[in-house]
Amino acid sequence: MQPRRNLLLYPRGMEVVGLVSGDFVRTGGMDMPNFALAKRCAERGIETHLVAYRVAPELAQERGVTWHAVRKPFDSYLAASPFLDLAGQRLACRLSAQNSRVVVNGGNCQVHDVNWVHYVHAAYRPLDQTSRPLRRVKGIVARALSLSRERSALGSAQLVLVNSARTRQHLVEHLGVEAARIHVVYYGIDPQRFYPPSAEDRARSRAKLGFGERRQVAFVGALGDRRKGFDTLYAAWRGLCRQADWDCDLLVVGRGAELTLWQDRAKSEGLAQRVQFLGFRSDVPEILSACDALVAPTRYEAFGLGVQEALCTGLPALVSAEAGVAELYPEALQDLLVRDPESESELRARLLLWRANRERLETATLSLSTHLRQRTWDVMADEIITLLS
Repeated sequence: MQPRRNLLLYPRGMEVVGLVSGDFVRTGGMDMPNFALAKRCAERGIETHLVAYRVAPELAQERGVTWHAVRKPFDSYLAASPFLDLAGQRLACRLSAQNSRVVVNGGNCQVHDVNWVHYVHAAYRPLDQTSRPLRRVKGIVARALSLSRERSALGSAQLVLVNSARTRQHLVEHLGVEAARIHVVYYGIDPQRFYPPSAEDRARSRAKLGFGERRQVAFVGALGDRRKGFDTLYAAWRGLCRQADWDCDLLVVGRGAELTLWQDRAKSEGLAQRVQFLGFRSDVPEILSACDALVAPTRYEAFGLGVQEALCTGLPALVSAEAGVAELYPEALQDLLVRDPESESELRARLLLWRANRERLETATLSLSTHLRQRTWDVMADEIITLLS
């Protein structure tokens, strides 16, 4: 029988934890943090219960982990949300007599113990871009439910964890959560996956991906959600491509309801050679290592894990100044912060500024990369476990 690991290295504290989240996998802006916390709890000998639709096999097989699987009708998060909520509440009741904590995410479960907020629905109203009545009605219903559940769950949570000071501010301003209950815990990183490549590794990746001599700028995000700001980026890029000396191409990683729309538009406007749509990719670290910059002009971003991953590869990342991850930018990288994500002219100017000062910004980014890669997922998880104990 395998012994509990590292148990004597830590104070007794919490003995059982219940974590409620849709998915515990290594992908996604909130899935990876939840995965990391669950894995670290198990490694520290804490009995770990997961209420979820999906759990990565490596985590489900971890000693001390119990997966309470929740069904997902029609493969729909919206349709499945009541089942996740009910399963989480049932688990909380079962664990109430033990030395335990239950961590939910935002409004996904009405258990008022610990709430880990990755996104504040009340802080951003999605742009209504669809002309399909059914999709529009679904969006309205989903938002109304999210707002109601979010307000109820956070209203009486004993402890609230957030991924940035910006998120804390939004909770106070939009939902009236007391600041004293909120603790900022920045996300971690896997330094074995995201690190500055050597010149040889970079050349190999560029050759594998078919990149020529031209510089490559990456955009990573869904194309069905205008929150990511691709429309602003496309307009700015179209203007830059009118300049004879603009020597960069745009790589778009991601899929979504508007992918075909943007592909058709780029083709009709003669930009098919300057804007390449890669769709979903599982090799994002390699793509980033082969690029020269990342751009993320998001209209709302509680944190921005994808931006942090790019920074950790040493890639200068242009991002909205209001994004949570922007709080980590030192003075030397302030030129990369976009003050108005609606302004194509500002974004165009920021891209030109990056191109003119590329070497200086790369040097500053490498310095930040060294700092960020010291905060591993285990460091983040240990910080949370301390707060829970």
